[in-house]
Amino acid sequence: MFAALAMRLNPVKSEATAARVQRRPWSLVARLAVFYTLGTTALLLVTMVVLYGVVVRYSDASDNLFLNDKLRAVRADLAVKKANQGELLAEEVASETSDYFVRVLDRRTGKVLAESLEIGKLLSPSVFPAPPPNGHIPEQGIEYKTSDGKWFLLMSALAEIDRMMPRPVVLQIAQDRSDDKAFADFFRNLLLAVLVGGAGCSAAVAVLVARRALRPLEQMVGAMKRVQASYLQQRLDRDRWPKELDSMAAAFDEMLARLKESFERLSAFSADLAHELRTPIQNLRGEAEVALTRTRTAEEYREVIELSVEEYQRLASMIDNLLFVARAENAETPLNCLTFKIGPEIDTILDFYDAAAREQNVALHRQGDADLYADATLVRRALSNLVSNALQHTSAGGQVQLAVKQANGSVEIQARDTGCGIGPEHLPRIFNRFYRADAARSSNSGGVGLGLAIVKSIMDLHGGSVMAESKPGEGTMITLRFIQPEPVPQNDHHNRDSKPPG
Repeated sequence: MFAALAMRLNPVKSEATAARVQRRPWSLVARLAVFYTLGTTALLLVTMVVLYGVVVRYSDASDNLFLNDKLRAVRADLAVKKANQGELLAEEVASETSDYFVRVLDRRTGKVLAESLEIGKLLSPSVFPAPPPNGHIPEQGIEYKTSDGKWFLLMSALAEIDRMMPRPVVLQIAQDRSDDKAFADFFRNLLLAVLVGGAGCSAAVAVLVARRALRPLEQMVGAMKRVQASYLQQRLDRDRWPKELDSMAAAFDEMLARLKESFERLSAFSADLAHELRTPIQNLRGEAEVALTRTRTAEEYREVIELSVEEYQRLASMIDNLLFVARAENAETPLNCLTFKIGPEIDTILDFYDAAAREQNVALHRQGDADLYADATLVRRALSNLVSNALQHTSAGGQVQLAVKQANGSVEIQARDTGCGIGPEHLPRIFNRFYRADAARSSNSGGVGLGLAIVKSIMDLHGGSVMAESKPGEGTMITLRFIQPEPVPQNDHHNRDSKPPG
């Protein structure tokens, strides 16, 4: 409703927003085709501009050199003529080839002494450039276009007739460049046509090449679509893809491997959870059914209820531990870290289990102490699980020892027992949820295999590590390693118990 009202109040802005939302990015084929076409067109344009410039410049240079040579030749020829032989002079100039035209002017009066047949009709003396002083011959003329569209190259120079009786004259020479201009225009149009055609061909080739180059990507997409939850063992086979897609194939294979492992763990977890929940529920149901088979006394009903409460407590403990592990894996459990002495905490835990240890004739010891920066509540829970787990698997006359070591920016807590030990085939999996090496070896969480999984989750939350070493018949040692922050300087006013960055 509010969106419709906003569109009515400001339709222009709403239309622009809708257009921006609906606008989709270009496809890879379109991008590659456009970039390739633009690059090829730019290269063709630069090449053709250079080629056109070279051809036109060469043509201009040739014409200028030609007129320069003709000026020299005509001026040298006039120098040996007699000033009074006007007819010979006019006849000689008039008989020049039609490739160029010549005119001779008296320098003092500006009178035309002689000229080619067509120059008088096409070019007046005033359109020619002034001759260079001191008798120099120009290296480059000027271009002139007549009213009928013809182009000429014009040059002027000072000359003399009859060296014995010199008569100063102005020599004007012109060359018809209409054919050169027509060729230049034709050549330019030809290059433009080639440029347009080349750009079109480049676009067509770019589309074909881009589609062919992206065909492996389409094949990879097809292979990805065939992957299903029940068929996660499929791999893309990195050797069959181009080098550019090799990293993508490798990443996809790694993702499939992680998904396969996660699905397997989820399936195993679901099966184990169903099995562990079924036992206490069946016990509760069986006790209730037996109690209802006949009328019983209040004391008998009380006994049934007390047994049910024990099963309820076991279920509640299991659910609580499962929720803790789930929150720890999703990093939802907040840490309240502070620096404390770990020795007294261990002593408190050992005192709690002292009665059970005396009953089993197992000795409890603590060795060493250190300042530990961690969440005290979670550390106590992890150590309590380790001690409880060790007591359950240590026979009479044995011992359980917790040793604290500090070195290289970390604190290590080693829980060692002299129990039955764990076989090497089970050791890598003892920190998995619901995993038990055998029916007798269970953890603190009601005997369902969650105690060591909780210990590992707590260490993951602290950014530490947990390792297990064991020899069957000799005992087990589990090491918790906490990474400690850099020591706070004496003059630092920050709270020492605050959580370190990162």
